[in-house]
Amino acid sequence: MSGAGTPGIRPPTPGVRPIRKLLVANRGEIAVRVIRAAHERGIRTVAVYSDADRTALHVRGAYEAYRLGPAAPGESYLRVDRILEACEATGADALHPGYGFLAENAKLAEALAAKGITFVGPSPHAMRAMGDKVSARKTVADSGVPLVPGAELPEPGNEAAVKQAAEAVGFPLLVKASAGGGGKGMRLVRELGGVVEAVKRAASEAKTAFGDETVYLERFVEGPRHVEIQVIADAHGNTVALGERECSVQRRHQKVIEETPSPVVTPELRAKMEAAAVAAAESCGYLGAGTVEFLVGADGGFYFLEMNTRIQVEHPITEERYGVDLVAEQLRIAEGHPLSFGTKAPTPRGHAIEARICAEDADAGFLPSAGRLGPIQLPGGPGVRCDGAVYTGQDVTLHYDNLLLKLIVRAEDRPSAIARLRRALYETRLPGITTNIPLLLRTLDDPRFVSGDYDTSLLDDAAPAAPDPEDVLPAIAAAVARHRRVAKRSFGPEAPAAGGLSPWVAAGRRRSLGGGL
Repeated sequence: MSGAGTPGIRPPTPGVRPIRKLLVANRGEIAVRVIRAAHERGIRTVAVYSDADRTALHVRGAYEAYRLGPAAPGESYLRVDRILEACEATGADALHPGYGFLAENAKLAEALAAKGITFVGPSPHAMRAMGDKVSARKTVADSGVPLVPGAELPEPGNEAAVKQAAEAVGFPLLVKASAGGGGKGMRLVRELGGVVEAVKRAASEAKTAFGDETVYLERFVEGPRHVEIQVIADAHGNTVALGERECSVQRRHQKVIEETPSPVVTPELRAKMEAAAVAAAESCGYLGAGTVEFLVGADGGFYFLEMNTRIQVEHPITEERYGVDLVAEQLRIAEGHPLSFGTKAPTPRGHAIEARICAEDADAGFLPSAGRLGPIQLPGGPGVRCDGAVYTGQDVTLHYDNLLLKLIVRAEDRPSAIARLRRALYETRLPGITTNIPLLLRTLDDPRFVSGDYDTSLLDDAAPAAPDPEDVLPAIAAAVARHRRVAKRSFGPEAPAAGGLSPWVAAGRRRSLGGGL
């Protein structure tokens, strides 16, 4: 990316509102990804940043940058008022939310619309309909989309009502938070005696994580696979499905490795799931890129799980297999253009896999890792793609999600894609911190993964058992201490440093001399 020069002005098209300046309301690799797509379309970009991200790659790649506030997300990236201020101050006429943070915040979309600013995403109505899992189930039910048996809990504190609802759903079952995701506010219950306590704990966790303690019950599908369908819809009546992504390699409900096509989805099953996904999207008048997630049982039955009303972390493998730039399509749709490929998905080719490289130590109970990156080395070669925002000299902190890099490969078939990903992982060097690359390599060599015969329990025993608390506490303390040292060195108070220089200037000169940036 380059911040130099001025994008060319595209001629006006009837019925189209061109985006001139796009504010990217996110950070990290997705912000870099969106900025690149915008620049290719001749759109000027605005980055936003917290104090912790002042020298981040997305800030350097944009044409302009606007400070939101301190490092804590609640004081920066989650501040709707500050995001709106940034739009007004920079003259941005559109906003792309990326994923996470405010990506599925209907209030932000409404506030932007009131100011005449284009939101690159679905309508507030669609976000509300699909953002709450209970509401989403109701929305898609009339469209014939198959649902896992479940029950609402209008009185979660009423023990008798909770037990009655649980018996109606059947065991085993999941207690799930209505809002949010990522495994928070979720409990597996195998017998009636544990359901009341599970509901209390899930509701408490959901309230802390999402500000909403609403939970519901859902039958647990034994031996499930997590398979999602990519959909994209324009304002011209076209809603198209772009195949499936197998997302069953998970740790605590967080995806680790994704692939397309799924090793177990037949052409017949794919057609049914794509039709259901399109029906789910059309049930709420969806616009833009979104993902409909399903559970696939061992018997081949599939059930609606939820819909993510945003671009997904794992969208690159769909791009690689179908030859479509999904972020560019989002921008086209927001401007009023129809889908670039028409009413039918392009012909898919080959097999694509993505591995998420995170700053954590899988061999020490997945403790987070913080520190300064030394000279990094990223893999290359045919069919290898790296989506990230890492650079030599970068300070990796504990303030945000620990995803560092997405490594994506494509090959003619699945065995070749696995071999290519393994080679690319061995080539990757991120010195200065600990990553989960050893876990990823072990997973690729696991006979269950190699055969394709795996489900969401694959990683349950892939990492060593959690260490004894007495051993963990010193390690956590050391990680926190290191994080604080990095924070103080990188974005502490702007008090005069030795020689009268501010810490910002002094740090910049040190990095320049050392080639750190």
